[in-house]
Amino acid sequence: MRRPKKLLLVSLLALAAASPMASAAAVREAPQALFTGRDLFGLEVASDPQIRPDGDLIAYVRASNDIMVDRAVRSIWLVDTKTGAQTPLVAGQGSAMSPRWSPDGQRLAYVLVTPDAGAQLYVQWVATGRTARLATLVEAPSDLTWSPDGKTIAFTMLTADDGAKLGSAPEGKPENAKWAPPLTVETRVTFRGDGEGTLKAGFSKIYTVSAEGGAPRQLTFGKFDDRGPLSFTKDGRYLLFSANRAEGWERNPAEAEIWRLTLADGSLKALTTRVGPDANPVVSPDGRQVAYVGYDDARRRGYENTRLYVMDIDGGNSRVLTGDLDRSIDNPVWSADGRSLYVSYDENGSVRVARADLSGKIETVVTGLTGAGLDRPYSGGAFSVARDGTVAFTQGSTSRPSDVAIARKGGEARRLTALNADLLGAKTLGKVEALPVKSSFDGKDIGAWIVTPPNFDPARKYPLILEIHGGPFSAYGPSFSTDNQLYAAAGYVVVYANPRGSTSYGEAFANEIDRNYPSHDYDDLMSAVDAAIAKGFVDTDRLYVTGGSGGGALTAWIVGKTNRFAAAATQKPVINWSSQVLTTDAYSFMASYWFGKMPWEDPQGYWARSPLSLVGNVKTPTLVVVGDQDLRTPVAESEQYYQALQLRGVPTALVKVPGASHGGLAVRPSQSAAKASAILAWFEKFQSPPK
Repeated sequence: MRRPKKLLLVSLLALAAASPMASAAAVREAPQALFTGRDLFGLEVASDPQIRPDGDLIAYVRASNDIMVDRAVRSIWLVDTKTGAQTPLVAGQGSAMSPRWSPDGQRLAYVLVTPDAGAQLYVQWVATGRTARLATLVEAPSDLTWSPDGKTIAFTMLTADDGAKLGSAPEGKPENAKWAPPLTVETRVTFRGDGEGTLKAGFSKIYTVSAEGGAPRQLTFGKFDDRGPLSFTKDGRYLLFSANRAEGWERNPAEAEIWRLTLADGSLKALTTRVGPDANPVVSPDGRQVAYVGYDDARRRGYENTRLYVMDIDGGNSRVLTGDLDRSIDNPVWSADGRSLYVSYDENGSVRVARADLSGKIETVVTGLTGAGLDRPYSGGAFSVARDGTVAFTQGSTSRPSDVAIARKGGEARRLTALNADLLGAKTLGKVEALPVKSSFDGKDIGAWIVTPPNFDPARKYPLILEIHGGPFSAYGPSFSTDNQLYAAAGYVVVYANPRGSTSYGEAFANEIDRNYPSHDYDDLMSAVDAAIAKGFVDTDRLYVTGGSGGGALTAWIVGKTNRFAAAATQKPVINWSSQVLTTDAYSFMASYWFGKMPWEDPQGYWARSPLSLVGNVKTPTLVVVGDQDLRTPVAESEQYYQALQLRGVPTALVKVPGASHGGLAVRPSQSAAKASAILAWFEKFQSPPK
């Protein structure tokens, strides 16, 4: 076939060069008051706060961007809960993560990743600062868990398998001959993963190692993945974990049971048996009960609330504690007296910590948790609990990424760190406020926020960007976002919302898009734009829309339904559901749970929900952005939309982010800044909606 004469593949740097944000280096006459792409290198974020059992110290992971390697480097810091004084515990070469206190609080286990040794397990004696590598591991350890007596650490680790073989190359290869690489043979259901590429042949298995060092001991076997988090019983004789060990397990991605492993002989017993995923087992302090999370899987809906359960240590008397709470529960932690559990859940886009007693009564302990993401304002957060009930958690705001904070029992929350005070304290940021929205479809309240530019003047008219979250079962919230701040610094009002299908508003609200996505989420998003316009400071000729993943699909859907936007940028979108569900790394889940039928069983149903079905209506100039290693919404989704737009003569460009996966589109600071700059450059090219 003849090569198209005007095939347009635009690099990030080429588009960014046209943006007002890009300029040659020069001596500045005054400090830069606005947030810029260069500032991404200066941001730091706290995650995984682990409070010592006595509540006096918190170990946390501190991520800082290294401008020389264009990546985040992680170190472990200690912060004194009384004074707020900080000291680096593990910093320097490599990245450190997963700090976990021993039961007596004297030692800290962690994982250190270095170029020469890979990921290895270490323990530091905090009082002396002495550190020991416990074992030489061939793969990265996960789910670090101390035994109650502090003598053993359990973890999960990928254990190699030979993989499939079929035939062989001819014999008699001459010495020094350069033959082609051997064939690869694949028989696994899940053989690749976004951010990982082709998965190594093997299975996740449970190991233990002495806390004083030695050879790791493999405890579970078989061609199954055994998953953490792990939990020892009080007497240290058993270890609880989650796994699907049934025949055909790979084709049932939402199925798992709680298993009890006998450490002495490796014998296994399933403690749960229902249809649905049971996970995150946690043994009570007295050793008599197990808390866990899960749900009954009807295998017919896109979303189910994850609930908190408690059962006896032998698996009997299982009962749900949060049946009356219409939210998903995560991260159960027993109180020291065993009378209640601390859990987290997302409420209207903001994560909180609550305490649930054994009768099911729920009391909020902490609100306003934020996660470790920077580019977009997804809800998230992490916490841990000391013996006295002090909660350590990650806390941020619309103007600050996550810091470390504590809330003592009965007291107010107090922030202990201010990682970005110097950088962001000198910046004038976009102001974020809640935006009241009612859907034009049915009058439902829609959670939404509006970002106004720095030095905002309500008497002026500003261009507007509608920014849409992915998932689709996820949520935005009042959190810091580099993308939104860069858009605001360029003079745009930004609107973001949680349309129907978003989590944290209840099971029914999330399932409004079950077997019906996209649909009236479109109306919710248009209503958010209308609510912003009603404020009187939006230039209605300069409306723009962008979003990633599910937000990319909705962006492409929107420009197929309306011409009101001057330009669009669809990022890592789903374009054709038939090709999507058969090429994504999540194919064993997506077709079954989001459609209920396979593409060959309902081709018209798949087509009716595909943005590609509306491409004949599109007039809006539309940029297409994707990571060239994306396996979740594969690159071909973006390419077919770009080429369809080209065939129709719609102004378009295809931006590929080199080396970026679906989840890693904004991992490297230079690419995150360049991607936002490219989108702004595209929008600046188009000053009015198409006729």
